[in-house]
Amino acid sequence: MSDIDTGVRCMWMRGGTSKGGYFLADDLPADRDNFLLRVMGSPDPRQIDGMGGANPLTSKVAVVQKSEREGVDVDYLFLQVFVDQPIVTDAQNCGNILAGIGPFAIERGLVPVKGEKTEVSIFMENTGQIAIATIDTPGGQVTYKGDARIDGVPGTSAPVPIVFADTAGSSCGALLPTGNAVDVIEGVACTLIDNGMPCVVMRGDVLGITGTESPKDLEANQELRAKLEAIRLKAGPMMNLGDVSKKSVPKMTMVSAPTAGGAISTRTFIPHTCHDAIGVLGAVSVATACLLPEGPASELAVIPDGDEKLLSVEHPTGEMSVIATMKDGEVYRAAVLRTARKLFDGMVFGD
Repeated sequence: MSDIDTGVRCMWMRGGTSKGGYFLADDLPADRDNFLLRVMGSPDPRQIDGMGGANPLTSKVAVVQKSEREGVDVDYLFLQVFVDQPIVTDAQNCGNILAGIGPFAIERGLVPVKGEKTEVSIFMENTGQIAIATIDTPGGQVTYKGDARIDGVPGTSAPVPIVFADTAGSSCGALLPTGNAVDVIEGVACTLIDNGMPCVVMRGDVLGITGTESPKDLEANQELRAKLEAIRLKAGPMMNLGDVSKKSVPKMTMVSAPTAGGAISTRTFIPHTCHDAIGVLGAVSVATACLLPEGPASELAVIPDGDEKLLSVEHPTGEMSVIATMKDGEVYRAAVLRTARKLFDGMVFGD
């Protein structure tokens, strides 16, 4: 009897504003992608025959293993399982699912507890970068209880601060893969940027939106969706991503002036569904775009003074704060606050 018949060990977790299955690499079967499609119930808009939640944000997978890299605890591979297509892709990273990697690694015995708080260094295989997450481990074990609150998630949980460094160009080879702060595509001024997540950043008013619309209303705007996809398909090769017709990157972010005291307001397609919030690394990339004097985002952004800038990136369900540390006029480190929660730990079946 195969592993698929008997089940595969899995922990389902909420990481940030996403959730999905967390697996040890050695536990997955050889036919990994077909197995994960069956686990999620894809392709099916409802994912009725699987664990997926009929949304890209709830159809995600983390694959984790102990790292052999010096100074690194674990390696993390993120996989996006498409909802309505038979596609499993590693073309992007996910900073929300990243929030659950530290707790998962400790619970699976890959990382020893180091006191009341345990730092976990994580190599992100998708982009070749390192993040450091700090996990609350009172009494020698992970706790998910705490007072930290993030928009897009009800209630409170233990804080998971995550520091990113050297994320520029992690997928595209350069922070600005075309070498320009502004490229005009389909008549729209765009910033093509990658500071951990490939994004196309555009002014919302140029595309006929105010930045206060709901994701549902934006998804119903077929003219807008067609325009964004036309831009995206042209931006992909320009960003060294090749043909992106079947990829989940780049993300498409429309920016507007802030309305709730933040730095910038955003509406993001990921890439065909409008995000209820904004991804962690997407927020880092957009915040960085706001700091480019020539870019369309800087025309609208409210930027604080100083070398350490707290940038509140507004999104449909609240905001995400990015702390950008500047050096010689450029962002060299970014930090965000996330939370995570274990939902179940057991066996999942792919047949």
